[in-house]
Amino acid sequence: MKDRFKVNKQKFGMNIVANATNDNASLKTRFAAYRRNFIYTNGERLTRALTRFFASQSLVEDKPILDSKHFPFLQQFTDNWEVIRDEVVGILKNREEIPAFEEVSPEQHWIAKGKNWRTFFLFGFGEKLPGNCAKAPVTTALLEKVPNLQISWFSILSPGYHIPPHRGVTKGIVRAHLGLIIPKNAEKCRIRVDDQIRVWHPGEIFVLDDTYEHEVWNDTDEERVILIFDFDRPMKWLGRNLLHTFIYAMKFTAFYQEPKKNMMTFEQRFEAATRRNNENLEKLADAQEAARKK
Repeated sequence: MKDRFKVNKQKFGMNIVANATNDNASLKTRFAAYRRNFIYTNGERLTRALTRFFASQSLVEDKPILDSKHFPFLQQFTDNWEVIRDEVVGILKNREEIPAFEEVSPEQHWIAKGKNWRTFFLFGFGEKLPGNCAKAPVTTALLEKVPNLQISWFSILSPGYHIPPHRGVTKGIVRAHLGLIIPKNAEKCRIRVDDQIRVWHPGEIFVLDDTYEHEVWNDTDEERVILIFDFDRPMKWLGRNLLHTFIYAMKFTAFYQEPKKNMMTFEQRFEAATRRNNENLEKLADAQEAARKK
């Protein structure tokens, strides 16, 4: 599996270079592609080195699945999971307007294909998406209480889809999964993190370190919906400060700027589509009421 992971990452780098050498590409496009590949290649080396350092700075265990007792603020999510589920049910009424992961972050195209993994972002890179958050006010209020929240989204996985093995960027951040809408045959909808298998259940939450290789299967004929959110790993002072410096530097790269721009674009599209659909429903209701009065 590790070899397969490396091959996929190599293919991504080769795709960047191929785009740069395209005869139809402008000089500016070629330079941007080469710069992107340089940052990608060298950034990967840097993140590997930082992973070892962040592990040494961690105040919690360095394991694929972390003990939730380290994060007491998670209790509020299990206490209010049904309200969170109801909010995402409302969002799913406009399911086709929710972007696929590969549309938001093109770098994910090798693990997210065919709009089988949709993502409704609430927070991106520590910043609130106000239009989307307005659709889930209770969820948003709970997320705002998470210390050093980095990113959050509703993750919607199609029936029968498999997310191939991959790894996260930094050990300085950990990830929580809250089960919301889970297939009846839950055992066939699961995640592997390193050598551990976890199954989602409605209202249950767990925390993982996504720098360990992980993959997901939904071997059912039902959709799976969970809330995902990332937050800073508890670390010593030096580790915390280096993480903040690393995140700040990342904000100047295309790997941050492009997804952020896409998040804002899709937020606006979803808002417009929701407004149109609501207007159409109102017109239909008015027409039905007028027909009854005749």
